[in-house]
Amino acid sequence: MTTRRHLSGGSMTPSPTPHVRQRDEERGSADDGSGSPGDWFDIPPKNAPVERLRRWRQAALVLNASRRFRYTLDLKKEEEKEQTRSRIRAHAQVIRAALLFKAAVERAKPGTPTIPVLPSCGFGIGEEQLTKMTRDHDFSALQNYGEVKGISNLLNTDLDRGISADDVDILHRRNLFGANTYPQKKGRSFWVFLWEACQDLTLVMLMVAAVLSLVLGIKTEGIKEGWYDGGSIAFAVILVIVVTAVSDYRQSLQFQNLNEEKRNIQLEVTRSSRRIKVSIFDLVVGDVVPLKIGDQVPADGVLITGHSLAIDESSMTGESKIVLKDKKTPFLMSGCKVADGYGTMLVTAVGINTEWGLLMASISEDAGEETPLQVRLNGVATFIGMVGLTIAAAVLVVLLARYFTGHTKNPDGSVQFIKGQTDTKTAINGVIKILTVAVIIVVVAVPEGLPLAVTLTLAYSMRKMMADKALVRRLSACETMGSATTICSDKTGTLTLNQMTVVEAYVGGRKINPPDNAELLSSTASSLLIEGIAQNTTGSVFKAETGAFEVTGSPTEKAILSWGVKLGMTFNDARSESSIIHVFPFNSDKKRGGVAVHQAGDDIHVHWKGAAEIVLASCTSWLDANGSKQPLTANKVTGFKKLIEDMAAASLRCVAFAYRFYDLERVRNEEQRESWQLPEDDLVLLAIVGIKDPCRPGVKEAVDLCTHAGVKVRMVTGDNLQTAKAIALECAILEDANAREPTIIEGKTFRTKTDAERDAIAEKITVMGRSSPSDKLLLVQALRRRGHVVAVTGDGTNDAPALHEADIGLSMGIQGTEVAKESSDIIILDDNFASVVKVVRWGRSVYANIQKFIQFQLTVNVAAIVINVIAAVSSGNVPLNAVQLLWVNLIMDTLGALALATEQPTDHLMDRPPVGRWEPLITNVMWRNLIFQALYQVTILLVLNFGGRSILDLKNDDRAHADQVKNTLIFNTFVLCQIFNEFNARKPDEFNVFSGVTRNQFFMGIVGITIVLQVLIIEFLGKFTSTVRLSWKLWLVSIAIAFVSWPLALVGKLLPVPTTPLREYFGRCFRRSRKEDDAGSGARPPMNGS
Repeated sequence: MTTRRHLSGGSMTPSPTPHVRQRDEERGSADDGSGSPGDWFDIPPKNAPVERLRRWRQAALVLNASRRFRYTLDLKKEEEKEQTRSRIRAHAQVIRAALLFKAAVERAKPGTPTIPVLPSCGFGIGEEQLTKMTRDHDFSALQNYGEVKGISNLLNTDLDRGISADDVDILHRRNLFGANTYPQKKGRSFWVFLWEACQDLTLVMLMVAAVLSLVLGIKTEGIKEGWYDGGSIAFAVILVIVVTAVSDYRQSLQFQNLNEEKRNIQLEVTRSSRRIKVSIFDLVVGDVVPLKIGDQVPADGVLITGHSLAIDESSMTGESKIVLKDKKTPFLMSGCKVADGYGTMLVTAVGINTEWGLLMASISEDAGEETPLQVRLNGVATFIGMVGLTIAAAVLVVLLARYFTGHTKNPDGSVQFIKGQTDTKTAINGVIKILTVAVIIVVVAVPEGLPLAVTLTLAYSMRKMMADKALVRRLSACETMGSATTICSDKTGTLTLNQMTVVEAYVGGRKINPPDNAELLSSTASSLLIEGIAQNTTGSVFKAETGAFEVTGSPTEKAILSWGVKLGMTFNDARSESSIIHVFPFNSDKKRGGVAVHQAGDDIHVHWKGAAEIVLASCTSWLDANGSKQPLTANKVTGFKKLIEDMAAASLRCVAFAYRFYDLERVRNEEQRESWQLPEDDLVLLAIVGIKDPCRPGVKEAVDLCTHAGVKVRMVTGDNLQTAKAIALECAILEDANAREPTIIEGKTFRTKTDAERDAIAEKITVMGRSSPSDKLLLVQALRRRGHVVAVTGDGTNDAPALHEADIGLSMGIQGTEVAKESSDIIILDDNFASVVKVVRWGRSVYANIQKFIQFQLTVNVAAIVINVIAAVSSGNVPLNAVQLLWVNLIMDTLGALALATEQPTDHLMDRPPVGRWEPLITNVMWRNLIFQALYQVTILLVLNFGGRSILDLKNDDRAHADQVKNTLIFNTFVLCQIFNEFNARKPDEFNVFSGVTRNQFFMGIVGITIVLQVLIIEFLGKFTSTVRLSWKLWLVSIAIAFVSWPLALVGKLLPVPTTPLREYFGRCFRRSRKEDDAGSGARPPMNGS
């Protein structure tokens, strides 16, 4: 497999060149397990192969696997899920096959008995009979109950009006037949998180050391004084465990809430003659549910009526095939998708009584998901951990050598270990202290919290993005969105308001002004138009008792139905005057939909509705103002085309209506009708209307912001090219009104080109009109081949391949189908393009926050390790003891992550070009900041460590007390340096590190808590931390040293950094030296003819 990557190095241009992707592919091609260690921690953002996921886990150095891998995909659980799914499918298939065989045998026997109907609390049928019939697809049982009409009577359901919207009736049904929910495994309790936090190998080692220290201390010094050392370490470890568990538990609750939101699908049901939107959880047995292309079947049920209704049952049967539903195959399974057509269903089983409910109850626990950034941080943690372990081992060896050779001294100058004189207890206690120092270096050195910081940032970002009308379905999308270089956006509803109204109408060859003036229509035109509007639709009209009309359906359907009502259409009457015999559902490829209706006699009317120029192309005649049919001459065609172009130029969506008569004798019989193609030639043009959909307020500013941020916005729409161009100019997507191909291009022109030709023009395309979903897919593929990171918006079922192929698929929450939503990574809940731009900001914020945390944590790591190592090796003692370093670790790991991972996105993020997906995590800017701060802290603290007694004028003091004051000052200064540096980490490349700081209450709260706790530790908890109280002068000295971090950071930011990343620079040096070696060896004669 070849992995696609996007490299940008230190600086990146908004439009990567073709060779970037090629280089990435070369780097990512080593997928056989033999790649370099760096490649082990690279996974693609979507659809990562299991082998890649397994490989990085094996490569990671982990001290607490349960914690490190908590928010990653549980590969074992995924296998179990698949096995469960297969088992349930197989079980269902066996039962179904047996019943089909039994039904066939019974049909062969005369006088088959009918199934007895058992009354059930006001209903003529019970839950068990319904569930058994539906789950087993028992067609003979359905016939015995009187088919769907009989079942509806038993359930007290009117097939046209639905059930009553009365809450009492709905509650009664829910209590009797069950709710449309399934039992979910409870989330892990706080105690589980506490137990997992305890399993950290380093913390276990420290607890063992604490117990030993406690026992030895009490034995040698008595219980009053001897418990301090061991008790202090134990208390510090417990504090770390509790804080870690609380943090992880809160994150877990956030993810549970977000998962619940994902499952809460909104759907339409018919109740008391009205179509209303309800949650999928509120569905009850007896509900009448309209289904259309792209919907998810929300429960098990039986088909009432259907037109070309095709269901994709692959999610349940495991077989990738589309099943046509009709009176002979009426059973619908929950969880399946509507692939084509439309219809209505009667709900007969919900929740755990459905196969889908059984399946979801068996596998409902969320197994997690790893993101590329999370995996890369595991790589960083592994590398730093190896360095830390090496250093800790070296320190352990040096300290033990110093101790047993008599070079380690007590504060009073006496030697700690004298061979033959020091007793065993004292020696063991000394060794335990040395081991504790080594373990603590590992605790500080191995950043276990680094990968979890990604999860923390993502959890926070996902919660905040919900408020910004974006529901994240796939965690990795948050990261990838920060790298997006182009957004291919739909027009309708995303860039426009989706509030459509008919503002222009041409009927009988003349303009109807106003468009709802029915008096200007001939009786023939009026009756045909009303029949076509009422029958050729997936929407509906409900007249309330107040006389007001409620119109439901897609925005286009609502606009046309509202226009029909104004023309005098009575929806239910118009539909009852003729019966539908066949339907060609609206198709985004053909851009039109049709219906054949039968009136009295032998007349069949075939009505078509769709994109004006496409319907016009199928017409051979037109209806004039008097209602007479006239031939469509070339001049007349030109005239109609001019009307369409003029309306399109005024940014109107143009829809045409046409019809034709058809002979009843030529219509296929009912059994063959599903494969009958509606006649679409020799049509009579009836009307052309222009539908206005205003541009959304704020879209122009959002597009400008994207352009400024180096993200190119492209419009891909099914509308007329002129309509698309007018809206694009209005939204500032297109700047040149005289733009020509390929800047603006039709879908069919783009699709007829070769791959090479498409690649050559893809980056130049700004507007694509009359595009089909397959054109959108081709554009996405071409842009990705050119090295772009592509975000795509889509709402239709046919958009699913493009949403899946794109780096980030964005589906629409209001108009989007369930199929589109399931294929997407993020759902835009308000269908607004401005929300898409907010997602880009959040994507960049996630990456930036992680980098802030890395910079902060590595500064602490480097400084703490260097100080302790140098002091340990040179004097045998460390200025920062176990308890102090555990407190530093807590500030650095959990509290630091909480403070920096919860930074809000700023406008500054949109002043940069997109973040390269494979840009080094630690940039040159971060290295500069990190080295500056760590060098400063190490220098100051080492000076205090080795010259503190003379600098602080403590030479006359008792040696032990002087060392305690000096070490307390070092500890206090070190902690305050981290607190001050936390402000620096907020803005790695900005001079004003305080901008917006008060808006982040988390940050201010954590800094405040850290300061209060530090004061308490120094002033009141000295016995536990081996510190003494500091005078106000020494407090001022600590604050002054820490304060220098701020001006130092300011000076550091004035220093320029090279644009080439350090990793790449060293890589070049390595390749150059290898080439020189090869050149040297190339002088030798070739072997084996090579």
